Amino acid sequence: MDLRESLGMAVKTLTANKLRSTLTMLGIIIGNASVIAMVGIGEGAQKFVSEEIEGLGPNVLFVVPGNQETQRATFNLPKTLVLSDAEAIAEQVPSVVGVAPEFNDSGPVVYRNRSTNSTIVGTTPGFPLVRNFTVGRGRFFTDLDMQRSTQVAVLGSELADRLFQGSEPVGQQIRVKNVSFQVIGVLDEKGSGLGGLNYDEAVLVPLLTLSRRLVGQTSPFGVELTYIVASVDRQDNMGAAEFQIANLLRLRHKITGADDFVVRSQKDLLEFTGTITGALTALLAAIAGISLLVGGIGIMNIMLVSVRERTQEIGLRKAIGASGNDILVQFMIEAVILSAAGGIIGTGIGVGGAALLGAVTPFQPGISVSAIVISVVVSGSIGLFFGVVPARQAAQLDPIVALRSA
Repeated sequence: MDLRESLGMAVKTLTANKLRSTLTMLGIIIGNASVIAMVGIGEGAQKFVSEEIEGLGPNVLFVVPGNQETQRATFNLPKTLVLSDAEAIAEQVPSVVGVAPEFNDSGPVVYRNRSTNSTIVGTTPGFPLVRNFTVGRGRFFTDLDMQRSTQVAVLGSELADRLFQGSEPVGQQIRVKNVSFQVIGVLDEKGSGLGGLNYDEAVLVPLLTLSRRLVGQTSPFGVELTYIVASVDRQDNMGAAEFQIANLLRLRHKITGADDFVVRSQKDLLEFTGTITGALTALLAAIAGISLLVGGIGIMNIMLVSVRERTQEIGLRKAIGASGNDILVQFMIEAVILSAAGGIIGTGIGVGGAALLGAVTPFQPGISVSAIVISVVVSGSIGLFFGVVPARQAAQLDPIVALRSA
């Protein structure tokens, strides 16, 4: 019997028992759909995180107070950075083209009878350039606003919509922590950033205004900062700038032991988040892969039942000249067809599921053709592997015993 004839007989046998064949494929379908969907969402999550980090600004370095131990131990980081540190970085590190220090606070923001709690960001005029923001309406505050501690504010797009509900915010008066501010600008929408801070829902004010009029800092060392963001002129200079900033701050802080700050680059953040999302994707794919194993075991069990039910057929075929190899090939083909068909259907469901999740989440799934091909090939291989036992059992049946048992 040639391969074409064996294939035809296998298809005819499987289509004669549609319900059983469908239920047999179910484990493979679920497993493949889960693997494809999880891998697609995982790749989408990695892409989303990468875009968020790149959106933090061009070639930026983050200087965060505290050391590695304090950052792991508490969310209340020590205030070891001050405004003069940021000014020194801007003046003394040659490859740094812009610095945006920040002090973050929170409190009520009120316009007429509308009130909401918001993040209050005190920063400097270099913020839009360093952090890659654009002012959609009005303007950002200037060096003169900083020097005079002017009570002016720039709103995030979502905060402006919530407070003003379609009316023009620029030129209006709002109250931030019960202090009057004039709105001079509205930032273009950018979306939620890393670290839980969404600038679309924040109000930005001059750093010295926040320090003197809202927070009332009295530190003898200067205006305290939550962190410093420095923009480097070229990607090639990132390593040198990181080294120079660290050395400069060690000298300024007179450090002889452990640093009281940490300098992180976009590359560090990408590697860190890539490790986490990659591990989660692998874990989810491994869990989903268990369904493929269960599906393979299901195929083997159903094929063993099929061998027992078709004992008479096997005996007749052997009696009229079919070899054990012919029987083996037919049952192996049936197992491979079941698993490969389940793999193809599951892949289609997985791609559709990943697309649906991409429509309702910020993650845009990325499913490569190679992943789909590998998934279908693995499904077929599972059928081949788990079909060996029932196929060999069928091939080794004695025709006389098979006919007597019918």
